[in-house]
Amino acid sequence: MLQSAGHLIVRTLEAHGVKRVYAVPGESYLDVLDGLHDSGIETVVCRQEGGAGFMALAEGRLTGLPGIAMVTRGPGAANAMIAIHTAWQDATAMLLFVGLVPVHDREREAFQEFSLTGWFGSTAKRVMTIDDPARAGELVAEAMRIAATGRPGPVVIGLPEDLLMRQVDRDAAPAIAPAAPVPSQGEIEDLTARLARAERPAFVVGGDGWQGGEGRELLAFAERAGVPVFADWRAYDAVPHEGKAWAGWLGYGRTDAVAAGYGDADLLVFVGCGRADVLSDGYTKGFDAETVLITADPNAVMHSGRIDRHTLATPATFVAALAAADPAAARGSRDDAWMEGRAEAQRRTEAHRADASISGEAQAMDLGIAFGELDNRLAGQAVLTFGAGNATIWAHRFVKHATPASLVGARNGAMGLAVPAAVAASLIFPNRTAVAVCGDGDFLMNGQEIATAVAHGGKPVMIVVDNSIYGTIVQHQEKHYPGRPSGTRMANPDFAALMRSFGGHGERVETTAEFGPALDRALAADSAALIHVIIPDTVMPPASSDVPADAELSAKGARA
Repeated sequence: MLQSAGHLIVRTLEAHGVKRVYAVPGESYLDVLDGLHDSGIETVVCRQEGGAGFMALAEGRLTGLPGIAMVTRGPGAANAMIAIHTAWQDATAMLLFVGLVPVHDREREAFQEFSLTGWFGSTAKRVMTIDDPARAGELVAEAMRIAATGRPGPVVIGLPEDLLMRQVDRDAAPAIAPAAPVPSQGEIEDLTARLARAERPAFVVGGDGWQGGEGRELLAFAERAGVPVFADWRAYDAVPHEGKAWAGWLGYGRTDAVAAGYGDADLLVFVGCGRADVLSDGYTKGFDAETVLITADPNAVMHSGRIDRHTLATPATFVAALAAADPAAARGSRDDAWMEGRAEAQRRTEAHRADASISGEAQAMDLGIAFGELDNRLAGQAVLTFGAGNATIWAHRFVKHATPASLVGARNGAMGLAVPAAVAASLIFPNRTAVAVCGDGDFLMNGQEIATAVAHGGKPVMIVVDNSIYGTIVQHQEKHYPGRPSGTRMANPDFAALMRSFGGHGERVETTAEFGPALDRALAADSAALIHVIIPDTVMPPASSDVPADAELSAKGARA
């Protein structure tokens, strides 16, 4: 079939089942845009390349198919870098197409010229440039396979402007199914024996690849085997938050009771994730335990320390193989006391309560109660997206998840993800509620993507917690440099009015009593909606009696 290389790229994406691309247009890839004109793929026109990249990341995390972003050369690629770094550290599959200068203009410092490999070589699984128009479809298919195989991640594809218009006699390249390693019977028997011998075993789930029923099946097996299940930071939608085995999430904002349970385990079975920085409290917890690692990554990237057995598997293939194991055999002589103790610690964490640290005038807005009301309204069925920083901890602590593919948050601490991810979620799942939870600093990193939601019919609800400071940094500033605030104060607009100016529904609330009715109106609005929540700059994240304030958050990567 005779067609241009740019059109061949689009036809290949169609063959791979791509439903949306997130793009900021540029003259460097006009022929691809022309190919999208007649395509069934929806072109979601974004307002900034960082927003487009984050939407593609959300697509990859929520669907399991690599998300697609398209940007232009130089400045456009620079803006998209944050999404590539996030996809790399979060192990999320996505493709970034970047328009490039014409081949004739290379190495002349042409307008917006840059080194694609130099910029992205250390933060992507592969960087490739389509230098042969006839291979355009082949390379796109290869990129889709690479992004989703092994440890998922981003692939960057360069599109020289002039080569895209070349006519080639090629058909769309067919989809290549990513390799999905399957555990052997011997590996499952070995795991069963290790679980039976252990006094205090625990599963730790995380990463991507939990879009189906794998989490519920694993949780059911764990309960029958008497094994608690912990979840990695911002990956805790992998399993439903219910039953005797659910033991809570680790990482920033975790309670000491949950972290202590993880640290007391004598056998840790990591499924889909590894013993990385955040869940281990900066490489300080869980290093003495016997360790079984179950991931599709043979290199065990982002796992630190002991490995007694490494089984290559995805969450889906592991859980399917685990069905052949006998939970009673995995239990051994262990009773339920260890597992139920961990679950009880998590239930105390989830209790809806006022934040005991708030006093005086600060009681006007109680975020513990407010996010408890959000949990009651959503009933575990919504998709929640998160920015970075203190403002998100209330929702992490008090809003439960009952369905897979219901959480998108930057595990690398990048700011600005909440709004574009909620926009993408509302387009991917138009019949589900998408709620962005972000601080005032995080919201204005990519708040412009409200325009994208309105233009494409998305109806996310955004909750913006406004204390007019970079709260996480202030918290640590007060510890190390008390009484010397520096570089952390912000001046904010009326966020509710801003939402209304885009054609959405906006409300401003300052008391706990106002929050519930405003939330009901926002959820009922037939448009994008925003609740501007005002809190004093003295409010810190929710604490419980077993959580000293210093243990609530690490300063790493969180600025809100």
